Formats: sequence, C-alpha cells, structure tokens
Amino acid sequence: MPVTATVQLLAEEPTLGTYLEGERLTRATHELVTQVLTVPAGPWTPPDDIESVRRGLGLMLLEGLIVRHVGLAGRFGAELIGAGDVGCPWQWEEEDATLPRSGRWRVLQDSRMAVLDVAFTARAGMYPEVISCLFTRALQRARHIAVNMAIVQQPRIDVRLHMLFWELADRWGKVRQDGVHVPIQLTHATLADLVAARRPTVTKALGELSERGAVMWTGSDWLLPGSPPAELEEVGAVVVARNGN
Repeated sequence: MPVTATVQLLAEEPTLGTYLEGERLTRATHELVTQVLTVPAGPWTPPDDIESVRRGLGLMLLEGLIVRHVGLAGRFGAELIGAGDVGCPWQWEEEDATLPRSGRWRVLQDSRMAVLDVAFTARAGMYPEVISCLFTRALQRARHIAVNMAIVQQPRIDVRLHMLFWELADRWGKVRQDGVHVPIQLTHATLADLVAARRPTVTKALGELSERGAVMWTGSDWLLPGSPPAELEEVGAVVVARNGN
C-alpha cells in the first residue's frame, strides 16, 4: 500500500470537527493523525491485505475522483466516489453471494485517501462527535446511490443524463456567469453505466442535450447553462454549492 505521508485529519477535513470546540477540538486535531494513501489515475485494486485497515473504519477520499463499476449478468452499474466519501471498498465483494457479480475500480483523477485503520479508529473512539461525522459521510454516500436509483427509473435517456448532471452539479458544480460548470471528465461508457443505458444511446442523447443547450462539454468540463429539469422535483431539490467564481 503506497502510503506517502501522514496528515492531521481534522486539519485536512475541518467539518469532521464541527461538534468539537475549544481545548477538545485542539486535542482532537493533534491526536487524530492518519496515513495517506496516494493512488494515480488508472485501474485500481483496493488493498485487501492490510488487516489493520479491514478492522478499522476503512478509507476516506481526501482528493480526487473514483468510479466503482459493478457487473451483474453482463450489465454494469456505476458509482462516483468523490472527496469526503467514506467506505470499505473490499467488503462488498462477497464470494457466497446468491447473484454472482463482478467489479472493478478506476481512479479518474489522481487521488489521496485517508487510511482510517484500527489504530486511528481507537484514537477516534475518544471523540464520538468525529465518529458521528464520519458516519454521516457514509450515509450521504448511500443517499447519492438512492438518488441515482431514482434517476435511472426515468424512461428517457436524455432526461436521465440531464438529471444526473444536475446531481453531479449539486456535489461538485461551480457557478459562473454562463451557468454551472461540473469539472469532471467522464467517458460515454462510464455515463452509460451511471444511467443504466448503452453507450451508443448515451452518445446520441448527449448530442441532443447539447443541441438544446442543456448540457455541453466545453473541452475541460461540463456546462449546464439552463435550469434543472422539472423531473428533479420528484427526486428532491438540487442545491448547487456556490463555490465558483
């Protein structure tokens, strides 16, 4: 496991200390030190031979973007994992599952992950407020999966894609004068897995969305110049984080 550095997790992710203050926050920031796993872009196999990680809280993505593909009967679904997401990437592959499945991971952007191993977990146990925040991160990831499940129920592929991009904008969008920019690069094949469609169908639907001025690839990011699709009202309100310039 290519561990390259150590960090103070609360200094790297201040929101994990939301419920701490004063001396308790200072002490937690000093004590909750963790190793950092650095993974370059490309195919990735999660480490499965580090028992101390298996018995801990898992991994938290500090920086980067990863796509997880799950295959069943020749069809694939996908999940995007971004900064702040927490998970145990080796636990879902159960050899005795009734429905045999396959899976693969790809790092889309060079990534850094905090190693929340058993030693870190023991130290974090002294600060249940931090454990609560980490648990909330895991629940937020489950929420993103649930929203994606609702999106793929839409009968039209162009609507699925339009809704997906606004869901991604909710997580990573940057508001500018010409619209909302989503600074992630996704192949048509990955988008197809995310919206439960075939790649040629996705390519055609993206062309239609671009012609309508709903979703456009700028060469470096995705631009959403208009408003969210009306169908999103059935899924839940989208609030775009206004962290752009």
